[in-house]
Amino acid sequence: MCTLVHMGYGLLAAAIAAEVAGTTAMKYSEGFTRLWPSLITVAGYLLAFGLLAQTLKTLSVGTAYAIWAGVGTAAVAAIGMLFLDESTSLVKVLGIALVIAGVVVLNLGGAH
Repeated sequence: MCTLVHMGYGLLAAAIAAEVAGTTAMKYSEGFTRLWPSLITVAGYLLAFGLLAQTLKTLSVGTAYAIWAGVGTAAVAAIGMLFLDESTSLVKVLGIALVIAGVVVLNLGGAH
């Protein structure tokens, strides 16, 4: 069972990476008017949802979705600030830290 849960978390990490890549590419798609960023966006989201569906075979839907959404949101916000010249503030950094803390608390509270 433990191995299946670990595999579920690995699939979840891949789903998050695909979603973050798709969202980042969406920034460059200019409203889906540029071909390659648009295709990467669609592929990223298709892969993300496919991997999330596989994750749900071993993890509870509430936990998996909360981690997927929370970590994805924090990662995209950090990428925006670090690489896409979006504004950075103490409040934004604190918000990202709170999202990550929420995911950790959720896992400590019985994610298995």
